[in-house]
Amino acid sequence: MDNLDDIFCDVDDFCRVFIPQWEKHQLADGSRKRQRHSRMTTSEIMTIIIYFHTSHYRNFKNYYLCYISRFYKDAFPDLLSYTRFLEVMPKALVPLTSYFTTLKGEPTGIEFIDSTSIKVCHNLRIPQHKTFKGIAERGKGTMGWFYRFKLHIITNFKGEIVAAQLTTGNVHDTKPVSALAAELNGKLYADKGYISKKLKAELRDKGVDLVTNVRKNMKAKALSLWDRAMLSRRFIIETINVQLKNISQIEHSRHRSSHGFMLNLMGGLVAYCLKENKPTLNISDLEMNTIFKA
Repeated sequence: MDNLDDIFCDVDDFCRVFIPQWEKHQLADGSRKRQRHSRMTTSEIMTIIIYFHTSHYRNFKNYYLCYISRFYKDAFPDLLSYTRFLEVMPKALVPLTSYFTTLKGEPTGIEFIDSTSIKVCHNLRIPQHKTFKGIAERGKGTMGWFYRFKLHIITNFKGEIVAAQLTTGNVHDTKPVSALAAELNGKLYADKGYISKKLKAELRDKGVDLVTNVRKNMKAKALSLWDRAMLSRRFIIETINVQLKNISQIEHSRHRSSHGFMLNLMGGLVAYCLKENKPTLNISDLEMNTIFKA
């Protein structure tokens, strides 16, 4: 779903149901507050945020001023100025996050898990960085040390995101797995960073079989031909992580607020979920039935 009209219609249908229910459950502290309503609706704001992550623009300001304001003025007759739009964007964070939960894929019994770093600044600027001071943490990956967050995702073999969680950069990959896999069943394939007897036993009790290769200094273990084949196809989730960063643009180092960071991340995740052509593995129904009967 890369068309602006299609995205808006789907987002607007969601907002018509979600916004009234959300407003009913919002807590108040008893004080009277001025409720200033924006000329633009929440669904319009969400659509512009999501559509940015399907565009080729790498800078939101250029995208808004040179693309939306120039070519889509008729589609958004109450379009705000760029500075005012930045002010109202945070109001779309909760609806955008809730919208993402409606787009997640269903577990298929064959899932893959991995994490990817979300850098928030260049290493040389870590001592001067203030936006995420006390929030982001240093962590080490295959490419070295970063000042970052980590995005942990589980995908099915159809390339759909089944679960996602954001943590600080110093959290070990195995820590969020149990919560992420709460609604899974069947096989969960991971790289060697997820090797943990305790985690494997914990997931087994929930009906999930965590499958990994072994490290060089570990004793070899017997794996079925199917499990070996699936481990060799873990590239699907690595491809998804690359697309999230390079196409959906969930990572950049120009954030000026935590709200901006989360809006950028959720907008990118939603944009990926709406993609029509996702990376997939060609697994037939016969193969699925065979593996679950084994």
